[in-house]
Amino acid sequence: MDRLPLLLGIGAGVVLLGVVAVRLSTRIGLPSLLLYLGIGVLIGEAGLGIRFDDAELTQALGVAALVLILADGGLSTRWSTVRPALGLGIALSTISVIVSVTLTGFALHWLLGLDLRIAFLWGAVLSSTDAAAVFSVLRGLGLGGRLVGALELESGLNDAPAFIAVVVLSSGAVLSWTDPLLVVYELALGGVLGGLIGRLGAAGLKRAALPATGLYPLATLAVCIGAYALTQSLHASGLLACYVAALVLGNSTLPHREGTRSFAEGLGWLAQIGLFVLLGLYVSPDRLVYAVVPALIAAAVLLVLARPASVVAAAVWFRVPWREQVFLSWAGLRGAVPIVLALVPLTSGLEGARELVDAVFVLVVVLTVVQGTTLPVVAKVLGLAKPPVQEIEVDAAPLEALRADLLQMTVPQGSRMHGVYVRELRLPEGTGLSLVVRRGASFTPQGDTRLQEGDQLLVVATTTAREAAERRLRAVDRSGRLARWRGDAGAAPS
Repeated sequence: MDRLPLLLGIGAGVVLLGVVAVRLSTRIGLPSLLLYLGIGVLIGEAGLGIRFDDAELTQALGVAALVLILADGGLSTRWSTVRPALGLGIALSTISVIVSVTLTGFALHWLLGLDLRIAFLWGAVLSSTDAAAVFSVLRGLGLGGRLVGALELESGLNDAPAFIAVVVLSSGAVLSWTDPLLVVYELALGGVLGGLIGRLGAAGLKRAALPATGLYPLATLAVCIGAYALTQSLHASGLLACYVAALVLGNSTLPHREGTRSFAEGLGWLAQIGLFVLLGLYVSPDRLVYAVVPALIAAAVLLVLARPASVVAAAVWFRVPWREQVFLSWAGLRGAVPIVLALVPLTSGLEGARELVDAVFVLVVVLTVVQGTTLPVVAKVLGLAKPPVQEIEVDAAPLEALRADLLQMTVPQGSRMHGVYVRELRLPEGTGLSLVVRRGASFTPQGDTRLQEGDQLLVVATTTAREAAERRLRAVDRSGRLARWRGDAGAAPS
């Protein structure tokens, strides 16, 4: 107990440094994960002298952080964004993983002289793109079409097959023809259970009259984590189940949905900061010098051969334009996931696993600098970047006794709702605009009240009219009073 204040103080200081690092990284254009890793190295044995070399604990905490990151990613992913890219995203997370593992394995077997099984283990560890890196980098580029959806799906789904492949290759058991069937079984059962648990959780949360608003985010995240725990205990893919359950919950009409997403986003950032700092604390800088050459060779194999070939193998079925294929090839961001995966053979006692961990750490740093800093430039050169559009966010609080919902929203800058009369909103039957807050003053609007940018609106809608009201508000926000004539039906924002 005497050390508790010191430990809490160190933890609070690290989190505050991580928050400042986010701000700093946006200014200098450097991915924040590098700064987190640097914080870990500075407080480690080469800096403040804190020694931490427990591989099993690091792996366990890493997987726990990954579960929170995947939950955040699934809850914040819009189905309207990923639906057009569903086939491509699944192909990138399955076919691309197989091609990447195969090509990387054979190339490193030849270039580094590794045993073939160890070489394929390197390929499996390096095959997974990082959800945290993708979610934090891509959403600020303003990409259009199915690119964002495909990359978000890939990063959320490909952790599962990569993790299974690493576990199988690290076991030391003789490989057989049944191993691919085992992988298919674990992924299929994980996806089905995740979807089922997500639907059951959404149905329960819609009907639950919880006494406090803050309980809804806690319950939602508990469903996602529970999906991981239950599915993993059944020897299926818990990571896939967690992401699918979060995707289902995030796209259901839950009470306080936006508040839940904000809470999950905060926990996701905390998991990222803790995970990268932990990994920076774990590595020994003295050993990294010897890992530079194999790391650079493996990075070159990924960038020049494995990633482009795996993208072509997945995209050839969907007629993806060459410019998008080039961007997909360059956007295979690596982060903490490969380092966590590299700890699996180390905890299994596999020979050469320590060198793999060191090489993967160096490779992640190199590729993050090379790819993360140039990705906006690549998107611009290829003509794929568009100015990001700010959409309205509609949050809902249930009014159980009245069988109604209270919708809250703010008219954003540049919205075409600016200047629209209240009567021109044409909200569906069972819906009414009850209050407007403008520059701190509240008033009840009339039909001839004109809405302005920055107005905060409170809309009361019956439970049956809520979805139609949300669609209408989004349509007017995007297309103005003539939204129906312009064919805008108010689909969820992408």
